[in-house]
Amino acid sequence: MHKLLIPLQGDFVAQRFDLAAEAVVALLANGRLDGPPRTIILERPSAEELCQLIVRSEIAEVVCGGIDELHYNFLTWKKVRVIDAVIGGWRAALEKAVAGTLRSGQILPAEPGLKL
Repeated sequence: MHKLLIPLQGDFVAQRFDLAAEAVVALLANGRLDGPPRTIILERPSAEELCQLIVRSEIAEVVCGGIDELHYNFLTWKKVRVIDAVIGGWRAALEKAVAGTLRSGQILPAEPGLKL
């Protein structure tokens, strides 16, 4: 069982990690969602606060768009798997992440994605 976080910009994976003011967190177990994903609203966009949230919440995997090298290196140093440069709807990204088929640099449809 592990947690996955996707920084959001509306219905899409946030284009930039440091500009996301909200994120969705999903619990995955045995290749499936374990309950509905929950949305977290940050006080303001901040890559540092998002990194602290990821470490504090014991997130194992992050799916994001663009991410600064400093934050990418910090997260991977903390043993967080980062799948970056993902473009498209967050539901489609979550669906592929659950299936284990999401790769860095993937362009996804805006919808329909996972039915939540």
